[in-house]
Amino acid sequence: DTYFVVAHFHIVMGVSAFFGMFAGIYHWFPKMFGRFMNNTLGYIHFFLTFAGAYLIFWPMHYEGIAGMPRRYYDYSAWESFKQFESLNAFISIAAIIVFFAQLLFVVNFFVSIFRGRKCLVQNPWGSPSLEWTTPINPGHGNWPGEIPTVHRWPYDYKDDGHGNDFIPQTTPLREGEESH
Repeated sequence: DTYFVVAHFHIVMGVSAFFGMFAGIYHWFPKMFGRFMNNTLGYIHFFLTFAGAYLIFWPMHYEGIAGMPRRYYDYSAWESFKQFESLNAFISIAAIIVFFAQLLFVVNFFVSIFRGRKCLVQNPWGSPSLEWTTPINPGHGNWPGEIPTVHRWPYDYKDDGHGNDFIPQTTPLREGEESH
C-alpha cells in the first residue's frame, strides 16, 4: 500500500480520462460553436499537461517502489523517507504547473467561443462519421429536412478514386463494393 498505487491509478485512470475529454472538446468544438480553438494555446496546453502529468506521477512510482506508504500526511517521523522531501517538493511544483495549464485551456475555450477562427466548412476534419453531415450549429433534429441514410461503417477510410481518403457514411456503395 505505497505511493506506487497512487501514481499508477492516477496516471492510468485519471490522466487517460482527462486526455480523452480534452480530445473530444478540441475535436467537436467547431461543430458546437462554429469556431476553432486557438491551435498554439492548444499545443501549449497539451505539452504542459502531458509532461506535467509524467513529472508528477513517475516520481511517485519511484517513491512507491522505495516503500513510501500512502495516506500519511507527515513523513518527517521516519528518517528513511526524509530523502524524498525534495522529490515531493518537485512533484508539488509540477502539479502547480499542470493546474495553470488547465487554466490556459479554460481561457482558450471561452475566448475561442467568441473570437476563435470561424469554421467555414461543415466537416473541417474530413471525418466520415454521421455527425459531420449536420450543418454548423444544427437546429432541432440535427438535419434540416430528411434524415440521411447510412450506407457505410462510420470509419470507412479508403480512397474514393478522386484523391479523398474518406467517404462519408451517407455516400451510397458502388456496385460490388462492401462496407467494412
